[in-house]
Amino acid sequence: MAVEMGLWRADGDKLTRLVPTSIGLEKQLETYIESDPGMLGETLLIIGRQVATAFGGFIDLLALDETAAVHVFELKRNKTPREVTAQALDYGSWVSTLGRSDIQAIFEHYRPGAALEEAFAECFNETLPEEVNATQSFTIVAASLDAATERIVRFLNEDFGVPINVLFFRHFVDNGASYLARTWLVENENQAVTPSATAARKTKTREPWNGKDWYVAFGENEGSRQWVDGMKFGFVSGGGGKWYSQTLKNLPVGARVFVHIPKSGYVGVGIVSGEAQRFDQLSVDVGGVPKLLSDLQLVGTYCHDGDEDDDLAEWAVPVEWIHTVAREQAVWRNGMFANTNTAAKLRQQFTIENVSNAFRLED
Repeated sequence: MAVEMGLWRADGDKLTRLVPTSIGLEKQLETYIESDPGMLGETLLIIGRQVATAFGGFIDLLALDETAAVHVFELKRNKTPREVTAQALDYGSWVSTLGRSDIQAIFEHYRPGAALEEAFAECFNETLPEEVNATQSFTIVAASLDAATERIVRFLNEDFGVPINVLFFRHFVDNGASYLARTWLVENENQAVTPSATAARKTKTREPWNGKDWYVAFGENEGSRQWVDGMKFGFVSGGGGKWYSQTLKNLPVGARVFVHIPKSGYVGVGIVSGEAQRFDQLSVDVGGVPKLLSDLQLVGTYCHDGDEDDDLAEWAVPVEWIHTVAREQAVWRNGMFANTNTAAKLRQQFTIENVSNAFRLED
């Protein structure tokens, strides 16, 4: 049964049904969606329009949602039921093969000079996930649709879990004003295809790690942990619970660390020169003489309740700084990598490049 949308004008006790018109609507829909993707019912970042595929076709619109899943939008226009359904699936199958770098290249072609990471952060107020295009969904956009296409889409979606749907728009004109109404064919429009759980697939959808760069969060706590100490005496630290210190212990000697103060920005880059130890047991070089951190005149105390227990203690890692700045001069650009873990592999080239340029680092 075909989907029907109705719109009535209420004049007191009288209802007057408005008759929809599709004249010119499908030519306008692509532009409407591009200018305001929120009309689709969720926040989306458009990353491409008329995207050329590897086999000669052109995808009308590509978008990312807040999980970095890719949405393929194909407008029906004058296609037959078989054409529009097959084309949406064909384009979707090609999109599913794209890696993170391919998605970034599509966006850079669509918005020259813009960074995908920054645009994603502006759109969703979140950092671009490490995995991009791990899942996909395919949507046919139409002003009207025949019963055969509706049956095909319902069959694929409801019986086989294929993430394909139809988004209907109707155009109404009343007393010189124009209105658009929207509805979905199948209610589970947020369904997305589950990616193959293989290492090769995950490698394509994630930015590759260069094997040397790490992210470290130096969470300043008033009275306990202060960046001025780490900058002066060459260390990063974390503690007050196993969750805060355990990732710090993963930092290998020789790793390059990019140090970030949450809500401020990046303040230092250096090389790990030793393994993690309890803060009160770590010695650092001061004027050529090794000294315990706990014996130095520090701004912070680095003490926690119950820290006789190793899991609650502050832990520190010695670092030979390449470049540091005070917290007030921290480097930050919307879209840069930030993480709740104290230490994590830094894959995001956007962050590495921006910090390196700001600190004038050589590779």
